Amino acid sequence: MATLTDRYLAKLIFVPLVGTLVLAAMLLLLEKMLRLFDFVVSEGGPVDVVWKMLANLVPEYMGLGIPIGLLLGILIAFRRLALSSELDSLRAVGLGFGRLMRVPYAYTLALMAINLAIVGFIQPKARYAYEELRFELQSGALGASIKVGEFTNLGKRMTLRVDRSEDKGRIVHGVFVRAESKGGKTLAVSAGHGTFLATDDPDTILLRLTDGRLVHNAPNYKAPRVLSFTTHDLPIDLPAIASFRGRGDGNDELTLPELVRLGSSDRAPETLRDKARANFHFRLVEVVMMLLMPLLAVALAVPPKRSTSGLGIFLSIVMVVTYHKINQYAEQMGAQGRIDPAIALWTPFLLFAALIVWMYWTLAHKPGGQPIGALERVFAKTSKSIGRLFRLGRRRAAVPAE
Repeated sequence: MATLTDRYLAKLIFVPLVGTLVLAAMLLLLEKMLRLFDFVVSEGGPVDVVWKMLANLVPEYMGLGIPIGLLLGILIAFRRLALSSELDSLRAVGLGFGRLMRVPYAYTLALMAINLAIVGFIQPKARYAYEELRFELQSGALGASIKVGEFTNLGKRMTLRVDRSEDKGRIVHGVFVRAESKGGKTLAVSAGHGTFLATDDPDTILLRLTDGRLVHNAPNYKAPRVLSFTTHDLPIDLPAIASFRGRGDGNDELTLPELVRLGSSDRAPETLRDKARANFHFRLVEVVMMLLMPLLAVALAVPPKRSTSGLGIFLSIVMVVTYHKINQYAEQMGAQGRIDPAIALWTPFLLFAALIVWMYWTLAHKPGGQPIGALERVFAKTSKSIGRLFRLGRRRAAVPAE
């Protein structure tokens, strides 16, 4: 049963955890949003597809954002307890680190289950959906909009230009169309307005033009025929669009059960089996790594006495990101068959786990233990030296030249 201390600690962890996740997701999505807008506009696609593509990127960003959010949430909560001396009070009444770790591990187990679902099942399908949207944009399957003021090719024998459009491109103004048939016949049409209409044939749309002039020419005509019209319907054949490939072109688009089947299949080539096994162990070790986050957060959250240094926050992020990059390199080594994927990925995990367990044991069970005490002292001396240099520089700048 949760005690008052557990509820207080859960509240302290919840706020920075959620804040970190939201901030990380917003920063990553905003950076990607600008590139997607440029891509969609250059391809002439509808703007609303940007939001669909961003939604499919959220699971990929959450795969790393959840462990970092968990780490910083626990670290900031315990750092607040340590700086306000509440941690000393809790330990004085008999609540050791082992008892205080119940709430962090409750968060960890819940987020591990969520992250396993994201990394193992949601992320592969979201990645495939993202690539499918990119393909449909480039192929025109999303109904690429007519670019205002530019000549747009509709198939091989028709060119269209409009001065202005509205209603998401359905209604156009200042229309010029030039079409050519196989027999050498040409048709040039200019109209004040035009409306795109659907037909019973899914491969054909109708462009209804109003208030315009039509010029028809053919090799056997002595002179082009000119016709003024109030309304004229011009059928437009939609170009053929290639279908997108099936899911599973890369290991990143396969779920965990699919990776297991591919990695153990005797029919698959050895290179594909190595890649599938490497990707499977990479995803699994990234999830299991979350079990170490509470220990690492607590070990780096408590600064030395009479110190408010934030070195632990910086060091925690560096350690997690570095370990993630090591895992990526180990996955590449395993995928290339240069080393067994299980050895390549679980060996760094065991070393990382041993380091974190030692840091936590030093803080929790060694009297006066401080796992990064030496780094804290170096960091403090470096900060003081830099501060003195800045003060000396300002004093010299303040002295007038003779």
